[in-house]
Amino acid sequence: MVRAAYLGVILIWSTTPLAIQLSSFDGNYLFAISMRMLIGLSVLYVIYVIMQLKLSSTRSALQVYVISGLGINASMTSVYWGAQFIPSGWVAVIFGLSPITTGLLSALFLNEKNISSFRIVGIAIGLMGLVMIFSTTKELDTYVLWGVLAVFVSTCSHSLSAVLIKRINAPITGAAASLGGLTVAVPILLLSLLVSGDVVPIETPTYVWSSILYLGIIGTAVGFTLYYYILKNLDALRVSMITLITPVIALLLGNVLNNEPLTASTLMGVVLVVSGLAMFQFEKNILHWLKQTSKIRLHFHK
Repeated sequence: MVRAAYLGVILIWSTTPLAIQLSSFDGNYLFAISMRMLIGLSVLYVIYVIMQLKLSSTRSALQVYVISGLGINASMTSVYWGAQFIPSGWVAVIFGLSPITTGLLSALFLNEKNISSFRIVGIAIGLMGLVMIFSTTKELDTYVLWGVLAVFVSTCSHSLSAVLIKRINAPITGAAASLGGLTVAVPILLLSLLVSGDVVPIETPTYVWSSILYLGIIGTAVGFTLYYYILKNLDALRVSMITLITPVIALLLGNVLNNEPLTASTLMGVVLVVSGLAMFQFEKNILHWLKQTSKIRLHFHK
């Protein structure tokens, strides 16, 4: 069950960027977000009713719901808007850097001394990889740059929300934080859709509704449940490996299913991004391995 859940999270996170692009038909990204989150909220609410669970109403829990809801709004709106202008594989690669942005924000807001020289080198290598990926675009126009910036803002918003929730440290489950956050986020999203004046598309292709349903049910409700399930049953090291795997799969899926360019420079950039991310996340493990390897070599030469 744990292995199946782990594989499920990898597949869901790998397909989410492409599904986001497909669901934003004719630029109606606000409609796509609102419908996705409304479906996700409905599914989680039904689960809570069936299991006869109740949301905590303590002060700290309410703070988490508000921060989670605002984080969902900022993160989802940014990534959906930006995904219109860049390949879905790029979205996965940029969002895959969330452990780094979370680590930097944790050092700032939680006073965690977790930014070593080794990790700084990892960040630099990751940024070099991003530059290499972006340089593959023949015409790096303004919209592409704005798209990249929007997805990066989404990544930072997601990380900031996670750090602030950790700072509050409310005694509630992840499911409660998600349901409470969606309860706050959905009305704001629906109001934004109404104020924007966007016309709800009537003649919407089947693949758009399929993508929205997939993101609402599988991407939001099921994906969230599986993630917290493996988080409970596996160590943090194995869980964090997911962020190294999903960008690669997302790039391949974008190339095969959406004809997104996949050049040698792009692949090399991905290798650098994943390497930099690995250096940041697995600093102790890598340094320990290097230390053991140097001891073995020294012993061999003696």
